Amino acid sequence: SCRPNKKVFSNGDLYVGDFKEVLPHGKGKYTWSNGMVYEGDWEAGKMTGKGLLLWPSGERYNGDISGGYLHGVGTLTSPDGSMYEGQWRMNIQHGFGRKKYSNSDVYEGEWKEGEHEGNGRYFWNNGNKYTGNWKRGKMHGRGVMEWVNGDKYNGCWLNGLRHGSGIYQYADGGYYFGTWTRGLKDGKGVFYPAGSKRPSLKKFCISLGYDNGPRSVLSQCSSLNLEGSTVKKRSVRRSVSEKISVSGVLRSSGRISHKSAESSRHSNSSRESMHHYSSGTFSFDSDGCQSEVQESTAVVYEREYMQGVMIKERVRGYTELPKKAEKKTKHHAKETTKSSCFGIFKGKNSYHLMLNLQLGIRYTVGKITPVPKREVRTADFGHRARITMFFPRRGSQFTPPHKSVDFCWKDYCPMVFRNLREMFKLDAAEYMMSICGDDGLTEISSPGKSGSIFYLSLDDRFVIKTLKKSELKVLVKMLPKYYNHVKEHENTLITKFFGLHQITVHGKRKVRFVVMGNMFCTELRIHRRYDLKGSTHGRCTDKDKIHENTILKDLDLSYEFQMDKSLQKFFFHQIALDCNFLKSQHIIDYSLLLGLHFRAPEQLNGLLKPPMMPNIESSPAGQDGEVLFPSKGLLLVAHEPSSVSTDPGPHIRGRPLRAFSLGDKEVDVLVPGTGRLQVQLGVNMPAQANQKLSRDEADSAEVELFEVYDVVIYMGIIDILQEYNAKKKAEHACKSVKFDPLSISVVEPELYAQRFINFLKQKVFPEQP
Repeated sequence: SCRPNKKVFSNGDLYVGDFKEVLPHGKGKYTWSNGMVYEGDWEAGKMTGKGLLLWPSGERYNGDISGGYLHGVGTLTSPDGSMYEGQWRMNIQHGFGRKKYSNSDVYEGEWKEGEHEGNGRYFWNNGNKYTGNWKRGKMHGRGVMEWVNGDKYNGCWLNGLRHGSGIYQYADGGYYFGTWTRGLKDGKGVFYPAGSKRPSLKKFCISLGYDNGPRSVLSQCSSLNLEGSTVKKRSVRRSVSEKISVSGVLRSSGRISHKSAESSRHSNSSRESMHHYSSGTFSFDSDGCQSEVQESTAVVYEREYMQGVMIKERVRGYTELPKKAEKKTKHHAKETTKSSCFGIFKGKNSYHLMLNLQLGIRYTVGKITPVPKREVRTADFGHRARITMFFPRRGSQFTPPHKSVDFCWKDYCPMVFRNLREMFKLDAAEYMMSICGDDGLTEISSPGKSGSIFYLSLDDRFVIKTLKKSELKVLVKMLPKYYNHVKEHENTLITKFFGLHQITVHGKRKVRFVVMGNMFCTELRIHRRYDLKGSTHGRCTDKDKIHENTILKDLDLSYEFQMDKSLQKFFFHQIALDCNFLKSQHIIDYSLLLGLHFRAPEQLNGLLKPPMMPNIESSPAGQDGEVLFPSKGLLLVAHEPSSVSTDPGPHIRGRPLRAFSLGDKEVDVLVPGTGRLQVQLGVNMPAQANQKLSRDEADSAEVELFEVYDVVIYMGIIDILQEYNAKKKAEHACKSVKFDPLSISVVEPELYAQRFINFLKQKVFPEQP
């Protein structure tokens, strides 16, 4: 029989209620020493039946309890204002329930193991609403999202993101039928602007290969690999009460109950923050901003997206270039010549080309930058990985009106070059401002025989060069290996590429561009420039045509350079790595572009007229009496990051170099009149230039004299887009008979790399005795 009683335990707990023998049984109230309270039904020492649990934190549960567990139907109210009403199983929300979160979001639907799973509806406090399937607390499967602005998405979801086929309906009545990948439009689709004929969902399904119509399209979510991403299950200690002994009745029960409720509250709050975050995501991610009123309501657009960026758009039933635009520019096509880029674009047309280039780069970078950062994939490489857009002069939904001619724009491998720019630490906004600013680009004459057009950005950071079709193919082909090479070797001397583009005008004229870093972007003045191949055939410049900006060649170089031993060693180590890479890609005919800043420029009256002899006696001596630099020239000092500019240039991203003469420490160079510069491979590298005098200029025919002065060197490997192929083999076969082997630039890649390195070691940077 039950008898009401009161019992105080040695640990301070108190029970008032019915007992059956020594165990609580019937109605009773148990108060733990920490302030936790249970009042309700008991059965053989366990909380079983209906009852009320109160925690010291202010949290409370009112409902079914079985064997010490929250089990059945009940309501949990938290002090933060959140409340769950529904089914429970073993202390966890399980079954059907409704929860109002502290931020006023509401979910009502099915639960499993404490998370949304099954069918349910979620109402965000900003008015957005989702109705559909859930899995592990996220929208997963088939569902409909309705935004407060009137937009609606009906389709497939994966881990909280739109994924698979779906229909996006805009508030103004427009529709987009297409596919999504992890929240971003990806693949082909059709856009019906507001006012156009209502699209046929069945036809759209058939066009995608789902013959059973809408039901098949939307049910195809179930065929997705939804188990691809595993979610670690939470470990929850569920028991509210343990088996009660006479000596310690419910002693551990209170402690476990309290922790269990705390665990439940924390997990709920974490889901709450997830939903709050999702709310912001969906509000921002709404495609409503892409829906604009069209000029002609009868027009239907076929679009293709890649990772959220529209790479192609055409009017259904129209060609990429409208007839009117073709007729309007037809007479220009007749006037152009076919000889070279200079023939195609002269005068005003050259300005149009520059404007087209700026418009295209601004569009591409603006579209690709917001795409979430990720590692590149195999699909990001190759000719098919590109963005295509038509720029009519009058403007379009996605392009502004402009003063140039109609043109088509192609951007190759945009995700790869976006990652390369980030790898080279280039800010997207600065990149666009540098190339696409209002001040435009500066056209510079071609330094070679290629007939290429060169543009220089206003801040001198970037060079844009036109390419032949064969060069574009080589770059696209080698891009995967190039990407891996520069990723692995941050000090590579190979040209830094930032973008690859193509402009098509007049329906058929194609001009291809590559954007590169300007190796001579420096606060120091470059007094001499050399393009060195290690060849003697045709490698000299007419002395009557030489000026400060002339790019000289191998036979014009009358200097040998001596650098610090460690700097020189590191330089040749990287040159060997870079040449091995170029050899592996069958690349030949590349050059070392060398820029020299002299510390006594007023003494340089001409290329062959040497400066006065510097005062070597007053020079500081290094280890073993080695002369470093003249006292009024350059000085190597220990690297201090706070004392130099660490902003990355457009052509370098490597770490500071170490100098042997300073105990293998990282170094800067002090340049009188300029300041302190960080020494990096190919940038701000100090050296001594030795100019060998001819015997006629020497006082004695038996003595070889050298003029010695200080230089700061800038260098990199350029012209890396010449591939050794069958045509080059034929040229080699003809030339090898006529010329000395050292004079041949067209040789097998392995031989070219070997001779290129040997030339630099023997003639340009010989080892110090």
